Amino acid sequence: MTETTKRVVVTGASSGIGAATVHALVAAGWSVVALARREDKLKELAEEIGSAVSYVACDITDEDSTQQAVDTIVQGGGVKALVNCAGGAIGKDAVAEASLDDWRNMYELNVIGTLRITQKLLPTLKAAPGGGTVLIVSSTAGIEPYEGGAGYCASKSAERIMARVLRLEQIGQPLRVIDISPGLVKTDEFSVKRFSGDAAKAAAVYQGVPNPLTADDVAESIRWALDQPDTVDIDSIVVRPRAEGSYTKLYRES
Repeated sequence: MTETTKRVVVTGASSGIGAATVHALVAAGWSVVALARREDKLKELAEEIGSAVSYVACDITDEDSTQQAVDTIVQGGGVKALVNCAGGAIGKDAVAEASLDDWRNMYELNVIGTLRITQKLLPTLKAAPGGGTVLIVSSTAGIEPYEGGAGYCASKSAERIMARVLRLEQIGQPLRVIDISPGLVKTDEFSVKRFSGDAAKAAAVYQGVPNPLTADDVAESIRWALDQPDTVDIDSIVVRPRAEGSYTKLYRES
C-alpha cells in the first residue's frame, strides 16, 4: 500500500486500545482519522502525534453524529480501513439482578454503534485501491461466558458474529474482515468505568496477575493484521497475556 492509500478510521480513539492503535498505525505509516466522543482528548492526541492524525468528535450511538462524522471523513478522501475500538463494559451483576439500562447501553455502543459506523463506511472502504478492511476489536468475553458478565459477553459475542457473517457475505468483494479478541488488558479506564468509578474494584481485576496485556500489545496485533497484503485476511486473532489460559484459568502471584 502506498502512503496515499493508507488512511484509516479508528473509533474509541480517545483512550485505551483506541489511542494506542492511533500511535501504532501512525508509526507504521498510516494516516489516521481518530473518532471518539471526547473532543478535548482527541485534540490532545492529535497535537501529541502531529499532522498524520486528524480527528472528528463522534458518538457512534447517535445516528446524526455518526452520519456527520462519516460525511466529513469521506469529504477528506478515501478510507483504506476501519478499526472499531469503541466499546465498554458496564456492571458485573448476575442476570437475575442485571440492569436493563446497563445492557441496553452496552448493546447500543458495542453492537449497534459498531454496526452503524461500519455500514456507513462500507462503500468507501470497498472503493479503496486494492480493497478495504473492517477490523472489529471484540473480546475473549465473546468466546467464554463468565458469571456476572452476561451483558458484556453477549454484546461481544454479537460483535464476533457480526464480523464472521460480514466476512461470509462479502466473499468475492474487495473487503477484508478481521476480528481481534483480547483477553485481560490493563488500561486506565476500562475497569474503572465498569465499576462506576470504584478504583478498588477495578484494581482487584488485575491484582497479582504478572504482566497483563497493555493497550500497546493489542494495538500491535491490530497493526500487524492491517499490514498484511490486501489478499490476506486474518479472520480472527485471540491475544491473551501469558498468565491467562482462559477467563477461569488466570495465574495470580500470591
